[in-house]
Amino acid sequence: MKKYILTKTKKEWCGKTLFQIKANIDFGNVKKGELGGFIEKEENLSQGDKSWVSGNAQVYGNARVYGNAQVYDNARVYGDARVSDDARVSDDAWVYGNAWVYDNALVSGDALVYGDAWVYGNAQVYGDALVSGNAQVYGDARVSDDAWVYGDARVSGDAQVYGKLKLLAGFFFGYRYKKEEIKFAKIDGDYDLIYKGDAKFGEEEEMTGNEVES
Repeated sequence: MKKYILTKTKKEWCGKTLFQIKANIDFGNVKKGELGGFIEKEENLSQGDKSWVSGNAQVYGNARVYGNAQVYDNARVYGDARVSDDARVSDDAWVYGNAWVYDNALVSGDALVYGDAWVYGNAQVYGDALVSGNAQVYGDARVSDDAWVYGDARVSGDAQVYGKLKLLAGFFFGYRYKKEEIKFAKIDGDYDLIYKGDAKFGEEEEMTGNEVES
């Protein structure tokens, strides 16, 4: 049985006819009979999982929402964009082009994610932030305010990009508060481990005769 149906309630948007959806069964936090947001066609929202479009959100074009993904409030997902896994797109955020938002990522506020950009992991893009081009935001990274991440830039780890900062290229994976010391621990002849604050390092323990190797 299909989890939702297209109702006769519709709206015109950008030359497309969008239909309000209605839950046909109980699934996830959605109850049978509950009205959702608007999609252009069934290909926009999977029938076989817990994904949902609600509020005044709109999904159209060749965009797809699936997995446990949620698109709600006044969000827009269109073009060839994908929102999957446990990702959320909310508020007035737009995801479009070939962009992909997945894992546990969140795009909210008035944020824009488009082009071939990816937002994934536990990353969050919000405020008036923009992520575009071939950019990737992932890990526990945050991009907010009026910040732009575009081109081939990568933002990962616990990096925080905000204010009016614009990143065009390079890898950004952390941040330093005021004059916080950045430290390095030698791994081998070619690599160092970069860290902050206190850390403990131990040598590999040798097995004793009383231990059984697994």
